[in-house]
Amino acid sequence: MLIEQVLPKYDEREYHQIDIRGDRKEVYQAIRTIDFSDSFVIRTLFRLRGLPPISTNLDGLLQVGFLLVHETRDEEFVLGLVGKFWTLRAEILKVNAVQYGEFNQKGYAKLAWNFAIQELAPGTVRLSTETRIACTDDRSRLRFKLYWALIGRFSGWTRKEMLRVVKRRVEAK
Repeated sequence: MLIEQVLPKYDEREYHQIDIRGDRKEVYQAIRTIDFSDSFVIRTLFRLRGLPPISTNLDGLLQVGFLLVHETRDEEFVLGLVGKFWTLRAEILKVNAVQYGEFNQKGYAKLAWNFAIQELAPGTVRLSTETRIACTDDRSRLRFKLYWALIGRFSGWTRKEMLRVVKRRVEAK
């Protein structure tokens, strides 16, 4: 998986999956284009986190600092983000893909977040999402762990809801 190449070592990890009746291309297209802010759960959780009222599709995420780090069309893409996620505004740094890969400045964390599609049988795929976080030093690791103890469940809830939204959209066709 591409996420292995992007962030092979990490301090925290979260993984979720769902099986969908559909083909790889339509699931990939859905995950790239759905506006997740249509979901009350996701819209509410993003507001609670203080994220601006943006479209929470891939383009909207790229506007708030996420970076498309790696992609294999119709199979997987990985988003990256660098910041101090435990602060009120998360102090997101604007970096390009090369800077993201080389980033190691103390006091920050790197996040890699993927969506991957695996064909299980003709007409059935597994859509998974994994989030990995690597902190750059012990102090940021401690701060992130405290933050994650509070926010981790909500992050997981958001990711699971995203998978359900994609499933509903694809299977409704």
